[in-house]
Formats: sequence, structure tokens, C-alpha cells
Amino acid sequence: MRSTPRFLQGVFPFEGKGLDQPVPVDVALSYVVPDGVTAQAVYFRGGNSSAELICVVLLRDGKPMRYFPLGAKGQAHVSLRVVEDLDSGTAVELHVAAPAGVTGNVVIDLGLVEV
Repeated sequence: MRSTPRFLQGVFPFEGKGLDQPVPVDVALSYVVPDGVTAQAVYFRGGNSSAELICVVLLRDGKPMRYFPLGAKGQAHVSLRVVEDLDSGTAVELHVAAPAGVTGNVVIDLGLVEV
């Protein structure tokens, strides 16, 4: 079986609207599983330049699937041990939640694999 890696990654500015209000960061952080394949998110790396806790939220068809908290001026690497199949047509995107008014840059690297 052949697999194809896909990545949602980059460095993006953000402005918080509240930790309970994740907002889209950039269109580059969205992905729709192509017809005829299944995908899985296999790892997440992230960094936070702000002096406050933020959270990167992985959405699946508009609903939260995973939360990745990033401490003040911190980073994280998470190998996803529990993976779920993302069927053809499933839309995933990454949003950022931060305290209202907090600004900074978030570094994001989400690795997916299509099978």
C-alpha cells in the first residue's frame, strides 16, 4: 500500500479572541481529504512566541478533534498514538485560541498521511 505525506505548516501571526474562541489562522492550514483515499493526522509540532498560554485546535468538519496547548514562549511535539481515519471529503483545519488581545506568532507543523 502506498502512502503520501501531507503537511500543514508555517509561521503565522495571531490575535486572541479568548481561549474559548478559536479562530482561523490562515487558509494554508486547511486540508480536504481527496476522493479515493483515507488520511490520518500522525504528529503535531507547534511553537508560541507570546507571553501567554495559547491553544492550537485541530478541527474535523468544523468540530474540535484535538487540542494542543502551547505554553508562554513554549513549544510542543506530539506524536499522535491514537489516530483516526479521515475519510474522503473530510475537511480539517487548524485554529488558534488565545486570551483576548494577546498577539504573537504561532509555528505550526501538522503531519498527515494519505493511504
